[in-house]
Amino acid sequence: MSCVEESANTAHQTDHLAAIKSGREIIFQAFNWESHKHDWWTNLLGKLLDISKSGFTSAWLPPATHSLSPQGYLPQDLYSLDSSYGSEDQLKVLLEQMKACNVRAMADIVINHRIGTTQGHGGSYNRFDNIPLPWDEQAVTSCTGGLGNRSTGDNFDGVPNIDHTQAFVRKDLIGWLKWLRRTIGFQDFRFDFARGYAAKYVKEYIEEARPVFSVGEYWDSCNYNGSYLEHNQDSHRQRIISWIDNTGQLSTAFDFTTKGILQEAVKGELWRLRDQVGKPPGVLGWWPSRSVTFLDNHDTGSTQAHWPFPSNHIMEGYAYILTHPGIPTVFYDHFYDLGPSIHDQIVKLINVRKQQDIHSRSCIRIVEAQSNLYAAVIGEKICMKIGDGSWCPSGREWMLATSGHKYAVWQKQ
Repeated sequence: MSCVEESANTAHQTDHLAAIKSGREIIFQAFNWESHKHDWWTNLLGKLLDISKSGFTSAWLPPATHSLSPQGYLPQDLYSLDSSYGSEDQLKVLLEQMKACNVRAMADIVINHRIGTTQGHGGSYNRFDNIPLPWDEQAVTSCTGGLGNRSTGDNFDGVPNIDHTQAFVRKDLIGWLKWLRRTIGFQDFRFDFARGYAAKYVKEYIEEARPVFSVGEYWDSCNYNGSYLEHNQDSHRQRIISWIDNTGQLSTAFDFTTKGILQEAVKGELWRLRDQVGKPPGVLGWWPSRSVTFLDNHDTGSTQAHWPFPSNHIMEGYAYILTHPGIPTVFYDHFYDLGPSIHDQIVKLINVRKQQDIHSRSCIRIVEAQSNLYAAVIGEKICMKIGDGSWCPSGREWMLATSGHKYAVWQKQ
């Protein structure tokens, strides 16, 4: 399998803001919580042509570094790329083929914490002896058992949290990020647990390593009254927006606000999808060029299911995010594990988005937002509805582009 011919005439963007400026990214999360059990780099190699032809511009891969947990989120030796997902050689083959297929590889950057190799101060495993980047306790925050400074963010409990205020730590991490980018072949970065350290360090890492595209996981709880999701989530989306702003606007962020609202809205509360001033209620309503929308990931869905999107409303969800401004993400489980019909419906929505040139900054006009009906016009090029309420656009210029259970999309003839 090779896509070399398809990419021969495609210029690769090198400006680390070019992808954000373009606004035409469509991301594929290429794993779930159980992927480490399934020879993953080889599995993805077999699906790469389909991922490319479906229209995805970037595929987010699971953490590729050596880790004490098989999923990759307890890293230790950052320079070892032999993981439960496969060997370094298998990874390099995958990355070479991804480049040939013009699908950028997104590295999962887990640098909030690191598991020590030997006991140090206080008897904790907070030293990193006998492996590359052999830090001592100064590299670990004082709030997680080290001799460094206090954390500049929230603690990830139970493990040594990295002290990003230390110049030697940042120098070493920048060297590692440049190695991933220039030597290994990753092009995009996803910053794990971005609440754990100040966003100004993400800014520095992006400026130095120059990924094509970056996204941060700034995930905290939406505003609930008991188990009831409050209508106004402005304070929640403002926290995400402040994080983006503090990265120097160099990074995007996953739009957890939109996810939280959308998964309640599709249960018969579609009025939630219009805020108090008539705009979309998530980050995409305020700063769409930095909003990475999604329905589920390896934490919220998959076998962890911490905060899952209702499974019988998946296509309504994708009809929303794949037609709207922002940067949409499709989850592996939805694309490959729910059968060929769902896969093909998602591909149709992606095709409409691309053919009509809907992008992250496309304008949006919300026409209806009732309990059982939401309808909007996007970019004056397409319109869509979700819910079981009846609606169709007026005017002979509109023709049905694609439709399914409780959703429909129209485009101009």
